[in-house]
Amino acid sequence: MADPRVAICVDFGSTFTKASLVDLAEARIVAAAEHPTTLPVDGLGDILDGYDACLAALTEADPRAVGAEVVACSSAGGGLRIAVIGNEELVTAEAGRRVALSSGGKVVAVLAAAAQARDAAPYRALRGTAPDVLLLTGGTDGGNSEVLLQAARDLVASGWDGPVVVAGNVDAQAEVSAVLGDVPHVLADNVVPRIGILAPDSARAAIREMFLAHVIGGKYLSKRADFLAMVRGATPDVVLAGVELLADGLDAERPGAGDVVVVDVGGATTDVHSVVELDPEDSGLSREVVATTRVTRTVEGDLGMRWSAQSTVEAANLPELADAARARTDDPGFLPAGEADLDDDEAIARAAVGLALRRHAGRSRVVVSPEGRVVERTGKDLREVDLVVGSGGVLRHGRDGVSSRVLGGSVGADLEGGWQLPVRAPVVVDTQYLLAAVGLLAPEHLDTAHRLARRLLAAGRV
Repeated sequence: MADPRVAICVDFGSTFTKASLVDLAEARIVAAAEHPTTLPVDGLGDILDGYDACLAALTEADPRAVGAEVVACSSAGGGLRIAVIGNEELVTAEAGRRVALSSGGKVVAVLAAAAQARDAAPYRALRGTAPDVLLLTGGTDGGNSEVLLQAARDLVASGWDGPVVVAGNVDAQAEVSAVLGDVPHVLADNVVPRIGILAPDSARAAIREMFLAHVIGGKYLSKRADFLAMVRGATPDVVLAGVELLADGLDAERPGAGDVVVVDVGGATTDVHSVVELDPEDSGLSREVVATTRVTRTVEGDLGMRWSAQSTVEAANLPELADAARARTDDPGFLPAGEADLDDDEAIARAAVGLALRRHAGRSRVVVSPEGRVVERTGKDLREVDLVVGSGGVLRHGRDGVSSRVLGGSVGADLEGGWQLPVRAPVVVDTQYLLAAVGLLAPEHLDTAHRLARRLLAAGRV
């Protein structure tokens, strides 16, 4: 009989499947296991083969794992790939891109529909980017609807038959829905209901719905029904939900950590999640630029430890690491064989973290304008965040002091160049992969998820 006092949290990653057994009453991980992700090849094998190995290890450590509730997230099989269509490159298309990123997807294409002049060819070209979901945006509520409608017509004319999330002018959505017809689609609130407002929540929920309904099953990762039953969302979306709970808490008696930034160094990408209260004067959306939002995620596809190692050292201008990076790119399963290899891994990680955080945070500088000398800021200001969390295998499994060596160049008071990076925030490492578990447990075990998140404040401080 299943023990209701425990639950298993699983992340089906692109490289490893990670599983944790959580004691719900004590809000702690009592056993953990990982196994190389077992993707089907030529119709043989099953992604749950790796999970079965993890379950066996958890059961050996704690028999309560047998029959326990299982909740999972997945980025296996390429994760969630999103293409964005918006009216204009600098407003709704950019707003859609940011919403897609915060929804846990990798943005593979952005198309400004107003520039296409009723031509289906660019929409046919989207197939080459292999998106799982299209996010169709455009127009403020009550504003221009023709570009959004024409984009839907051209999309249908191109032969697109995959999932679509419509998050544009709500006054035109009924007509857009009629145009899409049998194309699977769901309607969400407008991501830009009016100039100066970015409203991502409804579209994020709709993308999650499409991911679960069409993407997970459509990748044919498993023949077993329990895989579809256990998956709750894309891994980055789930982790971001965990970061939000860590930052916000639940109430005065169950507080959050305050402003938080998380940097996750992976083999192919380096992701940065941040939850930061914004100055109301800086939180708008203008026609010149899409301003930052309180909850933000950026994905740097050229920064990583293995698949992207070469582009990382090139972007950081580190020619002395060229040979080490090439070896890792040629063999993504590369494991360090000695101290020299570990030194190279840390140097690549330090470069990936530094570039990813700087791209996310932007910088401030003094410029001369008609109004005189003013401070111009780009990106998201992380200088006053209350907590920095490091994640990724290079930090979880590295040598003593690895986190200070990898993160030290991006956190502290002595940074130069106007970069808006954390100045005094304590740094912790998510050694137990807690944030994914927090995001998975929050919908049904909110108090447990909050207490689990709070464990980060006392663990892995560097």
